Amino acid sequence: MIDFQYLSKGLNALARAHHMKSMAGHLGATVIAGYFIGEQRPNLDLKVYKGIEDDLSRVVRGESVFGKKMHKKSALADHELFEPFPKQKPDETLIDVIAEALAKSIGKPRASGHNVIFASLAIRALREHPEFATPAVVDGIRKLLILFDNAHPGSGYYGKKKGRLDGTKIKLPDDGKILPYTDIKGMATNVFNELIDQKPEIHRVGYGGLLHIINHAAAITDISTYGYPELVPFAVRSHRKHFRLWRNLPNVAEEKGPMKISRFTPHTAEYWTTGNIPYDRALLTHRVKTMFGFDELATVLEEKGKEKAAYDKIRLMM
Repeated sequence: MIDFQYLSKGLNALARAHHMKSMAGHLGATVIAGYFIGEQRPNLDLKVYKGIEDDLSRVVRGESVFGKKMHKKSALADHELFEPFPKQKPDETLIDVIAEALAKSIGKPRASGHNVIFASLAIRALREHPEFATPAVVDGIRKLLILFDNAHPGSGYYGKKKGRLDGTKIKLPDDGKILPYTDIKGMATNVFNELIDQKPEIHRVGYGGLLHIINHAAAITDISTYGYPELVPFAVRSHRKHFRLWRNLPNVAEEKGPMKISRFTPHTAEYWTTGNIPYDRALLTHRVKTMFGFDELATVLEEKGKEKAAYDKIRLMM
């Protein structure tokens, strides 16, 4: 299991992230997701939990690219984000404030789905542990979500000639590569089908990659589960736009090389004990979120064969 302290630490960091900028939310979100992996899979090898906790400790210590390294002018150091707030009386009804803040940006894809990912992890954590739903924590997370209100959908790399463009500059073709979907089951089915079809020789760069497509979808699933199904139609429509932006990126394998692939999947001890754990592509703050997100999304499908085939392709992101 993962030490329970990480749950409150992660909420504290989410609540202070707005003092840096929106992407500093990665730090707290990672730590919350890491804690929940222990609840999702309580019977993993102890070496896996140790490896996850090592990732979380690295984030708290300041090794993430999304903390002070990115926001050099911040008055706060990374480890200070995780410190406890002065004691306050919790109030579970305050959680609605987070959902209300998210509702203002959920209708369009924002920053590769990070608004939804951060809000969903906070909502789940506070619903399951309302003793942490204090005014300071909730208001801080609200302020973080406000930073996404006018954010663009993210950006993608369109090759040497065009370079990197944000999604507002892209006109998507009506090519049917992503089947229409309007509900969570359809969303999960499309994401898992795409995972199964992944090949190392197809290399797309941008919009957070397929791991953000997974985590964005998982976040929508939890928003429904933890009390806000009325947000789902808007969230699913936004997810499909995010998915299509990523799916229509050009294959840049000739320029960037093929996708790297891990020998092991991250829920196995071998992944963490070979001495070759990768940290490129900002993986420190995305590895555990994707482990968590995949399992959340898998609960929607209830198709073990498809889940197993899709999970094997997680190695392309690890």
